[in-house]
Amino acid sequence: MSNTIPDRNITVVVADDQEIARTGLRMILDAQPDIEVVGEAGDGRRAVELARRLRPDVCLFDIRMPHLNGIDATRLLAGPDVGDPLAVVVITTFDLDEYVYEALRAGARGFLLKDAGPQLLAQAIRAAAGGDALIAPSITARLLGTFAGAGPAAPLAQPIEALTDREEQILLTVARGRTNSEIAAELHISLSTVKSHVASLMTKLGVRNRVEIAMWAYETNRVKH
Repeated sequence: MSNTIPDRNITVVVADDQEIARTGLRMILDAQPDIEVVGEAGDGRRAVELARRLRPDVCLFDIRMPHLNGIDATRLLAGPDVGDPLAVVVITTFDLDEYVYEALRAGARGFLLKDAGPQLLAQAIRAAAGGDALIAPSITARLLGTFAGAGPAAPLAQPIEALTDREEQILLTVARGRTNSEIAAELHISLSTVKSHVASLMTKLGVRNRVEIAMWAYETNRVKH
């Protein structure tokens, strides 16, 4: 999976049932030199219709919306059964772990609180557009640890191929919410080597992004908390 972003503006559809919130998000994103809001929706059903028609690089969805909530909207656009999924970042006022877990299960590539600030918001949009994923650092470990055993009581998934020692190291750093750059610095390896290992992990684990890598690490008890 490539982490490169096309040499053009990243297009975004914003959905929030509060007009003042949509306006604020649009202002923050449109102020970025490489991001452009191309559509807005006030409810989940409209958000899905708009996203399917416009095919933006990233959808930024609030969780609590009428007609269709942000998690269900995410599932329709990015869920496991979607052939050509869109990148979705979920944003909410409520720091509730079950929201985050369900959003990630539904296919979201990021999760932020509305007080995250312009820099982290733009960073999450860029990460999602580049095929990466970002969760607010304050949430990552607590969330994944809390819900590690919340899934169905099925046998633990095994990797398609055994992980190398280095891949096990990378797995743990991803599970702790580290970015590729932070992993490179921590393990004294190049950024391209990190990206190569992350891509290999996705293939071996049968997952689609680093959020799912992290969830796999917690669900297989690789990470102690």
